Amino acid sequence: MTTDFSLWWEGLSALQKVYWLIAIPFSIFFILQTILSLFGGDSGESHGDADISVDSDTGIDFQFLSIKNLVAFFTLFGWVGILTSSGGMAIGWSVLLAVIAGLLMMVLMATLMYFMGKLTESGTLDLKRSVNKTGTVYLPIPPKRNGMGKVQIMLQGFQTLDAVTDEENEIPTGSLVEVTGTLEGEILVVKLK
Repeated sequence: MTTDFSLWWEGLSALQKVYWLIAIPFSIFFILQTILSLFGGDSGESHGDADISVDSDTGIDFQFLSIKNLVAFFTLFGWVGILTSSGGMAIGWSVLLAVIAGLLMMVLMATLMYFMGKLTESGTLDLKRSVNKTGTVYLPIPPKRNGMGKVQIMLQGFQTLDAVTDEENEIPTGSLVEVTGTLEGEILVVKLK
């Protein structure tokens, strides 16, 4: 077995040996980081104040140079180099294609991570999205903004929110209302539907 390996290894050109020495270890790293990513091994948990982290988190920026991207680059660089040099391609073209394939993999990985980072939600209820939606009065709403009632509305899930109205009469429980605006970003302004 070792004799076969030695003969095979000695039959390779210097460039092919370099490609193999790059492809094998980086492929192992790539597989390990993929497995760790799937099982949360690279979560980068912080043990500091969670509220500070959440308030300042804007997602993942486009990171072209990262450990993951470099591992992906060298993995693809090595394997494309092996394939092209084994196929008899000239050294210059082999290296060029290997570099291009590695760079494309880096761009793909960086783009994938960027868009995955943008999938996060803030979790903050945005009342501006309630305008023109229909809800049901839960607690009666006094007329002419003389007090607040409550409205149940589907907004980022089912919500019960404070509401006022400009109507002449009280809006009773169970009435359908339409949201026309918000006050101070916290109170719905509604009208009978």
